[in-house]
Amino acid sequence: MRRSLHIENIAVVKRADIDFEGGFTVLTGETGAGKSVMIDSINMLTGARVTREVVRSGEAYALSEAVFDGLSDSVIEKLSELGIDCDGGEIIVSCKLTVDGKTVNRINGRSVTRTALRDVAKMLISIHGQNDSKMLFNKNAYFDLVDSYGECQGERNTYREIYKALEETRRKLSDLDTDEEEKARRRDMLEYQIKDIDRRKLKDGEEEALEAEKLRLKNIEKINKHINFADRVLSGGERSGDVAYMLSRASESLNKIADVVPSASPLAEKLMEMSYEVSDIAEEVKALSDIDSEDADARLDKIESRLEIISSLKKRYGKDIKAILAFRERAVAELDSIELSDEHAERYKTEIKALESHARKAADALTKKRASAARSASREIMDVLSYLDMPKVIFEIEVVDAGELNSHGADKIEFKVATNPGEPLMPMSEIASGGEMARIMLAIKSVLNEKDGVACSVYDEIDTGISGKTSRKIGIKLHSIATDTQVICVTHSAQIATLADNHFLISKKEIDGRAHTSIKALSYEERVEEAARILGGINITEAQRQAARDMLDNKNE
Repeated sequence: MRRSLHIENIAVVKRADIDFEGGFTVLTGETGAGKSVMIDSINMLTGARVTREVVRSGEAYALSEAVFDGLSDSVIEKLSELGIDCDGGEIIVSCKLTVDGKTVNRINGRSVTRTALRDVAKMLISIHGQNDSKMLFNKNAYFDLVDSYGECQGERNTYREIYKALEETRRKLSDLDTDEEEKARRRDMLEYQIKDIDRRKLKDGEEEALEAEKLRLKNIEKINKHINFADRVLSGGERSGDVAYMLSRASESLNKIADVVPSASPLAEKLMEMSYEVSDIAEEVKALSDIDSEDADARLDKIESRLEIISSLKKRYGKDIKAILAFRERAVAELDSIELSDEHAERYKTEIKALESHARKAADALTKKRASAARSASREIMDVLSYLDMPKVIFEIEVVDAGELNSHGADKIEFKVATNPGEPLMPMSEIASGGEMARIMLAIKSVLNEKDGVACSVYDEIDTGISGKTSRKIGIKLHSIATDTQVICVTHSAQIATLADNHFLISKKEIDGRAHTSIKALSYEERVEEAARILGGINITEAQRQAARDMLDNKNE
């Protein structure tokens, strides 16, 4: 449900806030007061395209923001897919349009694309007017409406899973169906690439090891120089003598005085341990230089040659050895696919035949339930049209064979109508009268609305061109719809306005030479005055006020 709406700098509205309740809400006001701004602001929140002309003159931006609560599981799931948390079961949706035409859409403070906003908004709110054709002319939407009414979701989900697998298998078969000459050319290329990599016998991590060895060999003279020096120091080649030997001699001397200087004994032990460790280090130092300069040059040549080979392969197959080996694995898989393409093709054909059979059975089950729902919904809609003073209108939801399987099943759905006796049923798109369109739309919504999953429906002046008696019936029907979903209606009809649970007045006045629109929730007496104004025009009589009271007090008449 839409709980509140905040507007800034949209056309004649500088700033406005509306707190909505559930049930049936109307907005009225004189022509030009700014009622259309309400619809524009709601349209902004649905992801509809708006031009920068809606930005109030002299302002930098226009902002529409709404709070929705009581979110359905499907809305919460959709928000979760977008990475949007909605703790507490409510969200804030906003659309900001700058004067240079840039739009920023947000849900709970997170920026979203217009497409994402549309996907969420269509689950939150629907907008309908006498010239609105989105629902009635969108034939893809017919499937959702009929399937929701007929509770066909189980059959539809079963069919779609099978159809998805069918389309994927068809794609795989199509990918195999390439020119034989192209297959041969590709096979030769793959075989060459695999052999080119295999004959080099690459190992993951090899390049890094070679680079490290190359660095060592390039510095072999420096390494040997310092190793030899360390060896001489440790092994007695320098004037200092053999370090290990000197440490052992010092240990022996301390041991000779241990009987008179007890603390000398542990020191002697430590010195002996150090002599052993120095001896071990000396052996390891000698082992560090395992190659002379001539051998180093030969080995360096081999390493650089190997690195050149690896560099050449990297230019053709990947940034490193790991990537090259991964390229090889893909090449092997593709080659296997080509060589076994005939075998794969036969398997895919068999799978397609089986999937088509399963899909046809699932589609038949969906068609049967869908057709039954269409007949039932058509009868209910006809009853509502008769109530709305269109007794001679014939309406039919037609479910016919589409000729082939598609994402919706095996059907085409058409909403058809004949508005005058003797006329053939025609698609909805060929209806001309705005008044007829409004009532037909209302009839469809009153029957299908309960199950379309949208928590808020907005109706924009659907009473235009309709008599008072019929307007009253439309109002009663809107009030009935509002028992299941929030209904907001912009109207010029007192017959409709007096049926609402909540009534807001939109008015315009001049402040400092500029037009300002304000929105006010009306009390009972204020509603009487507004309804009387609509009924009587300029000069309101007591009779008109009484008529307004009668309509407010007798909502079932």
